[in-house]
Amino acid sequence: MTLIDSFNLAYRTVKSNKLRTGITVAIIAFGIMALIGIITAIQAMNEGLRDSFSTMGANGFTISFRERFRFNNNDDDTKVVDKTKKVKKSNLNKHIQLYQAEMFKQQFKYPALVCISLNGFGNYEAHYQNKKTNPNVRLTGGDENYITVNGFSIESGRNLSIADVQAGSNVCMLGDNVATKLFGQFKDNAVDKFVDVGGKPYRVIAVLKPKGSNAMLRQDNVIITSYNNVRRTGLGGSSFLIGITANDVSQIDGAVNEATAVFRNVRGLLPIEDNNFIIEKSDKLATTFIGLLSSIQAAAGAIGLITLIGAAIGLMNIMLVAVNERTREVGLIKALGGKRKNIRQQFLFESVIISLTGALLGIILGVIIGNIFALLLNAGFTIPWAWVIAGIIICSCVGLLAGIWPAIKASRLNPITALRYE
Repeated sequence: MTLIDSFNLAYRTVKSNKLRTGITVAIIAFGIMALIGIITAIQAMNEGLRDSFSTMGANGFTISFRERFRFNNNDDDTKVVDKTKKVKKSNLNKHIQLYQAEMFKQQFKYPALVCISLNGFGNYEAHYQNKKTNPNVRLTGGDENYITVNGFSIESGRNLSIADVQAGSNVCMLGDNVATKLFGQFKDNAVDKFVDVGGKPYRVIAVLKPKGSNAMLRQDNVIITSYNNVRRTGLGGSSFLIGITANDVSQIDGAVNEATAVFRNVRGLLPIEDNNFIIEKSDKLATTFIGLLSSIQAAAGAIGLITLIGAAIGLMNIMLVAVNERTREVGLIKALGGKRKNIRQQFLFESVIISLTGALLGIILGVIIGNIFALLLNAGFTIPWAWVIAGIIICSCVGLLAGIWPAIKASRLNPITALRYE
């Protein structure tokens, strides 16, 4: 009996037991589908995040408030560090104020572009005539440098002017999603129209080019006005943000060091006091998001592995049952001159065929489902080839491991006893 004969016999046996084969294939397919599907969606989201953060530039960073200390409720002017030492409070419990942000912008002389911004409270709903957006529009107040520092560009209209910022005028720039929702295909005509945001009318001075959005970063779903307008109308928070873009990526570390020194002086911190603000680079934010997705990916791998272990146990049980059911067939093969290795090959082929069929079905379903989910989240189409190859290898190993003991058991049957088996 040749190797091809063993394979053909194994294939016919698998094909003849449709119900048993189908159940086992389904178990393996669901395990691989869950693994490949989740990883496909996460990989697509990873690529979307990298593209989104790449528009912010690797040479950019932000300064924001971070409260690192807790104070007692008493009204004294000292903070107890230990039983023997007291440190005088400065302004450690204060948010970044406008005068501090403006002072920093004036004093920061490094070759870089600086912008000041103030985020609005929560999300808003924008209206134009009888059209409105979903209540998930982000309102941001910036200055004349805001769109450049944050990677936006103007499609039609003009940027905020210094006069707009100083006066806090009711003017705004619409992100691509907002403009499309309110004005449709005629979004370029939005300039000089009035839209309602948070119950207040704003004159549109620009429509921004699409920047790209995904499930975690909806960058085009934004309305940008001046920070003084957000502050004046009471729509914003209480702490300002500062964005800096160095002229060259090689200057980023020097810019961070210079910004730290300047802002410590602006905040009135003593040399012994820690920073009461945080500096975050754009690539660090991307790494944080991608790290969270990697944790989900690891969990998906664990779930898929557990499912495959269960499938391997089920496959081994089915193969052991097959050995008992086909005892007389094994005896007949041996009586006709079949050797032990031929019996082992046949049962191993059966196990591997079932396992690989489940793997292929699971991979196809996983890629389809994962990309459907990714497309719903505005991420691109992708195929995780490394995991596809890994899935095929893993399932081949599962098939071999699950079939080894049944194959050995079948090959050891005594032909005379096997022919008498009822």
